[in-house]
Amino acid sequence: MTLLVVSVASGVAVGLQYDPAAPFYSAAALDTVVPFGGFWRSLHFFSSQLFVLCLTGHVAVMAADARRPPAMRSWSRLVASLAVAVLLLFTGYVLRGDVTGEMAGRIAEHILAAVPVVGPVLDGLLFSISTAGMVKVVCNHFAGLPFVWLLLSWEHVRRYSVQPARHATLLFGLLLFAAAVPAPLETAGPAATHVAGPWFFLGIQELLRWTPPLWGGVAYPLLPVLALFLLPVRRRTALLVLGGWLLSWGGLSLAAVFWQAGG
Repeated sequence: MTLLVVSVASGVAVGLQYDPAAPFYSAAALDTVVPFGGFWRSLHFFSSQLFVLCLTGHVAVMAADARRPPAMRSWSRLVASLAVAVLLLFTGYVLRGDVTGEMAGRIAEHILAAVPVVGPVLDGLLFSISTAGMVKVVCNHFAGLPFVWLLLSWEHVRRYSVQPARHATLLFGLLLFAAAVPAPLETAGPAATHVAGPWFFLGIQELLRWTPPLWGGVAYPLLPVLALFLLPVRRRTALLVLGGWLLSWGGLSLAAVFWQAGG
């Protein structure tokens, strides 16, 4: 909860300075012009990453506990909230407007364009970068997706209170790290032949080099989500699917890293 509060508070500070008409300039201006802007952007970036990793760890711990199988209703909401949190992280990369953000946005629209019927609808709701710029991405990142996440997580979140004193070491370390390490903002070099997307998207990006978007960009990332949803009723099968998927994602991500280094 502490990481969530830090992420939201720093996101508000960053959002007040953000201009969807000039996304890269807004991010660069935070680092160079706005007083303490670089600190707030770094704090938002790293706290958001940590929050999603902690949420993933929470889901993993619950999935691994065979003694107390989760109730289907609460488990489904938790899995859905994790998917929304990852999408929030993804839209945050897009909003940077740097080469990584541009690549992420292009890949997302390319994938959705390949999905019959619902693809264009989802693109119109979530992105539409090629026609509306960053306007819809901003609305979803700052309002739409957080609202959906809160609806899914409310039963879980309301049980916990924010107690910064209990996480003082983590909070202090995060503040120091954000003050010392700037958040990424990447520009393509003159010899760049390959641009990587967000770290958690590398495996999918690599798979898209070899498979059609419908398989590599839709079916493949949906597989672990479906396996998690089915875990309470098909535990062994779901765990086998998740284990195999994680191994393949790790291998594909490493291949993407090596490809980028070679490019």
